[in-house]
Amino acid sequence: MRVTMLGTGTSFGVPSVACDCPVCTSSDPRNHRDRASVYLETDRAAILIDTATEFRLQALRHRICRVDAVLYTHAHADHVGGLDDLRRFCERGPLPCYGDAGTRDAIVRRFDFAFEPPSYPGGAPQLEFHTVNGPFRAAGEAVIPVPLRHGGMTVLGFRLGGFAYATDCNEIPPESRALLRGLDLLILDALRFSPHPTHFTLPEALAMIEELQPRRALLTHIAHEIDHAAVAATLPPGVELGYDGLIVEV
Repeated sequence: MRVTMLGTGTSFGVPSVACDCPVCTSSDPRNHRDRASVYLETDRAAILIDTATEFRLQALRHRICRVDAVLYTHAHADHVGGLDDLRRFCERGPLPCYGDAGTRDAIVRRFDFAFEPPSYPGGAPQLEFHTVNGPFRAAGEAVIPVPLRHGGMTVLGFRLGGFAYATDCNEIPPESRALLRGLDLLILDALRFSPHPTHFTLPEALAMIEELQPRRALLTHIAHEIDHAAVAATLPPGVELGYDGLIVEV
């Protein structure tokens, strides 16, 4: 599996609007973070996790020419805002999307035009939403949904083989931790150092990684309080800050 981190930033993105902090004005490209999303490629499928606000730019930057399925973690704006740009990948028919019932309801309500016959070819994406209640297959690949707590709501992480993605969370229930053991690669939420009601802090993320013991861990959904070079130098072996454009073979 080839994993591309399309975006690694928080809902504000980095640089953040109207901010002149050292990270937002940094020349280090690793401090420029689109909203969070990843793109997975296997021998038989190309799977996108979330359609971030900058999805069009991400697709152009990485020359994405194929999407066979989309997995949605939840329906917050920074994770679904680029949905309309899926239209290019619907030319062969409706594109299958997967998520829980709450995510389905929110997306269908907000993007109703994507679930109705288009007024003319190419006028809108054509999506087919599949509600997730347990393990499923997306474009032929086995996927295990992993329930996570994001403040007062439940969102989904996803495991495919030895890879798992768990963004936008501040708690992983015990039954979900059992689904995240024996990983080759874990991508995990680590917003900032100071406490947040819906996201892991970096120290909390490190403690969770220490418990789960993946072979390698990458941190994502990173805010502008974290300078890449300064913080990367302090991380333990096997743990790294993700950055936009990072590609990992799993």
